[in-house]
Amino acid sequence: MILRSPRENGCNERDTNASPLVPEQIGKARGFVEKGGIYRHFESKQQLAAEAFDYAWKLAIDTRFEGTRDIPNTMDRLKLFVRNFRDRRGRLVPGGCPLVNTAIDSDDGHPQLRRKARRALDYWLDRLQSIAEEGKQRGEVHSAIDSAKLATLIVSTLEGGLMVSRLQRRDGALDFACRHLEEYLETSIRARESKTWAGKS
Repeated sequence: MILRSPRENGCNERDTNASPLVPEQIGKARGFVEKGGIYRHFESKQQLAAEAFDYAWKLAIDTRFEGTRDIPNTMDRLKLFVRNFRDRRGRLVPGGCPLVNTAIDSDDGHPQLRRKARRALDYWLDRLQSIAEEGKQRGEVHSAIDSAKLATLIVSTLEGGLMVSRLQRRDGALDFACRHLEEYLETSIRARESKTWAGKS
């Protein structure tokens, strides 16, 4: 490897709250090509952990929303988001969801990183909520739906399914969670007069 892993430099996965590959990827992006060079460019392990989270989270959120702007119907955007969460995990930094990992690991000992995770969650929820609100205004989402609660339901269901799948080392729980969400969105959230997107899979 061009750069050493965090563990070889006295920094474990709990310190970075992401895959050991993340610091290496940051180093390559910044041009720190010498072995272990990245660790001399940060004031502390906490600063490295914060940047590692930013890197992993941006990759995750961009991948999960990829292609949604190309879909005119807001309900189908939400359904594509659900499918992206399940189907495009291979393009993310290994090690699970960076948001959940960070929220758990930084609960007591890293308040700055915890604040970053909370802001990331708020951004994620706000983005889903804004799609639902747009859908309500366009008559594509049932008018009685609470958009904030819907966003929380989507995130909680997906992250819960991912956690169980990782523990069981099989995708059944996440697959079930995604199918349940897609069915719920179609039968309980979509306005009856709304038409599905003709190009959906």
